[in-house]
Formats: sequence, C-alpha cells, structure tokens
Amino acid sequence: MKRKREGYAKLFMSSVTLIGWLLIIFSIRKWETPHEPVVLALLLMFLLISEYYPMPVWRGHTAITFPVVYVLYLLYGFSCTALVYAFAVLIVNLLHRRPLRTVLFNPAQLVLSFYLAAAILSGAEYQLEQLAVDPIFQGIIRYFFLLAVYVIINNLIVDLVLLIRPQPYSLQSWRQKSLTELNSAAISLVYGITLYIVGSENRGEIDVFAYFFFFSPLVGISLLSATIARLKREQNRLKLLFSITSQLNQMLPSQDWLSALKGSFNELIGAEASILWIKKEGDWEVSFKDGRTLADCGLLAEAFAEFAGMRRPMIYNDRKKDAGVASACFEKDVKAFVYSPLVIENETIGMFIVARSRTKSFEDHDVQSIATLSNQLAVVIKTRMLFTEKEKRIVLEERNRIARDIHDGVAQTLAGAVMKLETAGKKFSKNPEETRKLVDESVLGLRDSLKEVRESIYALRPYPTQKATLAEAILRKIEAAQKEYGQAIQFEIRGQEQQLSPMVEKVLFDTFRESLHNAIKHSQATKIEILLSYQSEHILLKIKDDGKGFSLFQAMLKARSQPHFGILQMNDAAEKINASLQIDSKEGSGTEVSIAVPKMGVEGESNDDQAHASG
Repeated sequence: MKRKREGYAKLFMSSVTLIGWLLIIFSIRKWETPHEPVVLALLLMFLLISEYYPMPVWRGHTAITFPVVYVLYLLYGFSCTALVYAFAVLIVNLLHRRPLRTVLFNPAQLVLSFYLAAAILSGAEYQLEQLAVDPIFQGIIRYFFLLAVYVIINNLIVDLVLLIRPQPYSLQSWRQKSLTELNSAAISLVYGITLYIVGSENRGEIDVFAYFFFFSPLVGISLLSATIARLKREQNRLKLLFSITSQLNQMLPSQDWLSALKGSFNELIGAEASILWIKKEGDWEVSFKDGRTLADCGLLAEAFAEFAGMRRPMIYNDRKKDAGVASACFEKDVKAFVYSPLVIENETIGMFIVARSRTKSFEDHDVQSIATLSNQLAVVIKTRMLFTEKEKRIVLEERNRIARDIHDGVAQTLAGAVMKLETAGKKFSKNPEETRKLVDESVLGLRDSLKEVRESIYALRPYPTQKATLAEAILRKIEAAQKEYGQAIQFEIRGQEQQLSPMVEKVLFDTFRESLHNAIKHSQATKIEILLSYQSEHILLKIKDDGKGFSLFQAMLKARSQPHFGILQMNDAAEKINASLQIDSKEGSGTEVSIAVPKMGVEGESNDDQAHASG
C-alpha cells in the first residue's frame, strides 16, 4: 500500500510537471521580443531575489513574488510571464540543490496555477466589466480575484501531493501551511492595492526607475527579513547544540543517557532519522536509534570495518547512486545520508548516521553541526568508558581486599584453631587442663572468625543505596535507629533530589552511617540533625549532633589501629570521588561531619544529575 501511494504521488507530480512544462514550451513558441527589456530584466532580478530569500511570516517562510508576476502579466502577457517566472524558480531550485523531480515540479506547478487563474479571470471578465465601480477599484477587484484563484489552485496541487504521499500529512501541518500562504497572500494583496493607488496618480511616464523604487522596498524587506531569520535560525541551532551537549554531560552516568535525548538530535539537524553505533570492547552496538529507521538491519563485519577506517564525515546525497554501508538500516524512502565518525585520539569509537528523505538536502552547515555533535559524543563516550574501567578496577580492588582480609584474618584464625584442636586431642589423656585451655582458645578464635565471616557476608549483600535512592536509604536507617535507640533525629532534604552514581551513593551513605553510629553510641547526643542538600555546584551531606564531642587528633591516632570504617577510611573514600570531608568537633561542644561532592568530583563526572550505573 505504501509503495502504491508513493507511485500515485509520483504519477500526479509527473502529470503536473508535464502539463506545466508543455505550457512553458508553448510560451516559448509565442515568445516575442519584449518592449523595455531593461524593465523586464529588473523584474526578473526582483523575482530571483524574492524566490531565493523567502520572507519569514508567522510560522513559516514564503516568497512574496505575486505582485512582480502580476506586473509582468500586465506588461508582457502570459507567455513572457510564464517563461520569466519558470526561469527564476528553476534557477533558485538549482541553487538550493534540490532533487531533480522537485526542480522540475516547482516551476511547472506555479506556471500551471497562474495559467489556470488567468484563464478563469478571462472567463469572468465580462461580469467584472458590468460592475458599476471606479476603474481603479475594478482593477483592484481583478487583482484580488486573480490572486485568490492562484493561491487556491497552487495550494490545492500541493495538498494533493502531500495527501497522496505515504508520509503522514496532519491537520496541524495543513493549517500551518495554509496560514503561511494566507500571510503571503495578504502581503501580496496590500502591495497590489498600493500598486493601483499609486498608479492612479498622474506622475508622468512610468519608467524603469519607477518600477525599481516601487518594488525595491518589497524585495529589500524580503532580503533583510530573510537574512535576519537565517541568523536567528543559526542562533537557535547553536542554542540547541549547547543544550544537547549540556544534557549529554549532565546525563553522562545514566544507563539511559541517550534515549532521554530522543528527538533533540533530529530537531537540531532537521533530520528524519538517525542511528548511533558505539564500539564496545571490539564489538559495534546500536546505542541510539530515532526516526524512520528499521528495527533490524544486520550489518556485516565489512560494514563495521569501514566504520573503523573513517576519520571524516561522508555525505551520500542520493540513495540510488550510493548510500553507504548502513543504508539498509533506514526506510527505503530515506534518500540522503551523512556518516559522521566519532573519533578521539585518532581512533574511531562510534559512528553517527543522520538521514533525510530528500536527496541533496545536506548543506555544509548541516555537516558542520553533525560533526560538532559527533565530536561531543566521542568525548562523552570515551569518558564513560573510562568511568566503567575505573568502576571495574575499584570492584576488583575491593574483591582483592576482601580476599586478603579473609586470608590474613579468618583463614589464619581457622588454621590456628585447627592446630590447637589437634594438639588438644593428643594431650587430652595426659594433660586435661592444658587440653581445656587449648579448646577454649580455639572456640574463642572460631567465634571471632564467625563474626568476621558474617561481616563479610553483610558487606557483599546488595547495598542499601542499590535498592533505593540515597535519601530513601538514609531515611530507612534513621527509622531503624529511632526504633532501636529512641533517638531524636531530624532529616532535611533541600533542592531537587537526583540520582547519583553507585560509588558516590556508597561513600555518602557510609559516611552518614558511621557518623550516625558515632553520634548514638559514643557522643551521648540528645539531638541529631541530618541535611542532604542538592546544590547548584555540589551535593552536601551534613550530620550534626549536640553530644560531648571529641579530640580529632586522638581519634585519628585511634583510627590507625582499628580496622572499622573510621575517620581515615571516611577520608580515603571521599578522596576516591574527589569530595571534601570536614569534621568539626571539640570536647563538650558536639560534632559536625560534612562531605561535599562537587559537580566535577564524581569520578570525573561533570554533573549532579547522575544515575545508577552497573559496576
């Protein structure tokens, strides 16, 4: 069905193109040497400028050319008007590098619309002449009638093409297009009325200067407004690019960091489809897919080998000629592609492909925007890979530490207990007292080992922050402490709560838990205040109590000889995430522990909008 509709649309466009060009060819046969060729050349120049620089109107752009075309029609007749109009539109379409089908269709459609409007006006001339009105007003009525019929026919042809095509043509799109054309018609009507009012005044002979001064404001306004609109588009493009790159940095640690930007890439580039491949440990994987792409395209190894060899963007403007190795991943009516490799340190770590349905539609500024975005993606992806490597290294270090602790602690204790029990077995009959002593020492050692094993098992369980957010894990711990000890604890959250990376959440939670434990067990505090603040520059966790306080120097000396998560361990953990730990305490004046994680401190991450990552 989709192919049939595409075929019908092509057939309709071809029919309009054929009829329109037959009219143009017929006009060539009727061509006569025009009088006042300088005026004709001037009007042609105005047409070219107005077509090349369409005037921005509400919700769109349109070429305000009808007043110029109408004056051509009055001065030189339909044949000359058709040739000049078709020539101007053809040249502008070629300069914009539009597809051949569009290049041929646009001038044919406009000429056909004007011909039909002029023919209907000729048929209604008798009725118009019967109107008992002033000749000037009668001319304005003719102009309005011709303009209205031309706009209706022109839009009817375009609407039929858009309706027949398989691509959706929504009511909202129709309304926007119609409003744009009505704006254009309103401006043309005002200019036409002005033409008759000014022409009615007796100002002598109308020469080339009169035409120049009459139409130059229209063309000048069109040129100026089009330039301003283009600058605004570039400004908006830069703003959107900045917004996307900022979001990429902010969502860097999130597992779903790219899908949250769906639509933004295509909006920036004005594309209809895009795919991002990322090379992970030697294998290419699709990390992002948006727009008119296929669910499964199954690229061969040769395609990925070509990806790896690319260092600069490649443009494929026509799918029929060449579309690159990944064209099978897009719908068949997607015609133009840009392959932009993600290169860092002279290594291609990804491939970003952007596509449009119109051939030869990618211009230099589009490719520059795509290349800029690809460079940003390359930096983000490489940074994320480094994060993953660091997390793996930290996990490996933690496993080695647990293995070392088991070897140096539990294993040694168990070995000693076994040796003592063997000795006790040998001495049981000869020396019962010494046997009892050895058994008691073994039992004590086994109990200590059992405690260490339980602590290790607890440490290997899913961390509280892996099952809930940091704030929820803190709140659950507070509720458990209140239930067990009856302690007065206040908990406050400031700012918008955000997810953090697993490492940051672990360090913050461990700092909170150790500080809470010390406040309850050792400081004899009556009140404990906890603050978790998501600030613009950093994340702050503060634990404050009104207990008896302590000497920080003595506590650090004590921490060196004790293996639990004390002050030195808190400080080491804070350094791993580039956080700053501050402990303020004096004997008799309470304790305040605060840890601040800056935006650039989360394992090199540049945001405080971080989410859980695997590790």
